Amino acid sequence: MCLGVPGKITDIYEAEGLKMGRVDFGGTQREACLAYVPEAIVGDYTVIHVGFAISLLSEEEANATLDTLREMVNIEEEIGPEK
Repeated sequence: MCLGVPGKITDIYEAEGLKMGRVDFGGTQREACLAYVPEAIVGDYTVIHVGFAISLLSEEEANATLDTLREMVNIEEEIGPEK
C-alpha cells in the first residue's frame, strides 16, 4: 500500500532546476520535490507521496491524518529509512 504522508516543510532550496525541500515527519526528515506545490513556504504542511509534495494542508489536518496513520501503519516503514 502506498500512502501520502503529511509533513512540515523545514527548508526550501533548488536542485537541478527543481524546487526541493526538507520535510519533517515528526522527527524523521526526508527530501521531497516541491514542484507540484510552487506556493509552498517553510512552515507549511504538505502531503508527500513517493518523494513528491502533492498538496498543502493545515497543521490541524496534518496532525489528524498522522494520528490516523499511526493507528493503521508504522509510518517509518511507509516513508523508508533515512538516506
